[in-house]
Amino acid sequence: MQEHPLKLKPVSSRAALPLADNDAVVADAPDDDEIKGDTEDLVERIAEMQRILYADGRFALLVVLQGRDASGKDGTIRKVFSGVNPQGVQVTSFKVPSDEERSHDFLWRVHQRVPARGMIGIFNRSHYEDVIVTRVNGIIPKPVWEARFDQINAFEKHLSANGVRILKFFLHVSRAEQMERLRKRLSSPEKNWKFNPGDLAERGKWKKYTAAYRDAIRRCSTPEAPWFVVPADNKKVRNFLIARTIRDTLGSLQLRWPKADAAVIAKGLDSE
Repeated sequence: MQEHPLKLKPVSSRAALPLADNDAVVADAPDDDEIKGDTEDLVERIAEMQRILYADGRFALLVVLQGRDASGKDGTIRKVFSGVNPQGVQVTSFKVPSDEERSHDFLWRVHQRVPARGMIGIFNRSHYEDVIVTRVNGIIPKPVWEARFDQINAFEKHLSANGVRILKFFLHVSRAEQMERLRKRLSSPEKNWKFNPGDLAERGKWKKYTAAYRDAIRRCSTPEAPWFVVPADNKKVRNFLIARTIRDTLGSLQLRWPKADAAVIAKGLDSE
């Protein structure tokens, strides 16, 4: 397979972070049939490497998915991880904190869901809600959410030092594309249960959310836990870019099948 050069780059904390509507589209993307075939190859390769990751047991992979409503977090999970063994994957969807969770520090509930070595963990929303939603809605004051950036960086650095590889994806959709998806969600019997009137109210805070996402992504994109902004108006392009990044990251770990104990093998053969 000659792979298309289209590839995500980690966000730099020193560079401007464009999050305009036109940044949600890739101008030079390959046609849908080509990118669909390439994505299927990537999905198959991820499934192969996930089996080795599980047997190797030296690393875990944590995939964080953030984005506005209808940005495609669920669809990404279904497509990119469609080939993996369910025993080796753990998906966590973070909702509004419970009373018990609120009685602890904001990272308490997150740390409990960090994948064990050998596992892939997927966060559908994450600890970043506590520097985005809480900020936009005035739930916590500025000194609190600003201090949390350093706390998140320290937390993710700690995870990395203990064998957890972290990839964070912001699924960036344009305002028009989000509205189209919300309309389709409302009109579909299979999807309208997901529609929340509050989604429309949140659209009224578009600029505030953009500012919050921009600060969180820039200030928490580190070598140990990079952020990637994914142009997500085209679902096939979105899936390809995320799958390629995951494949490349797993490939960089130099995963290996563990060697079986020679004495155990010999004993097993002698038993015949």
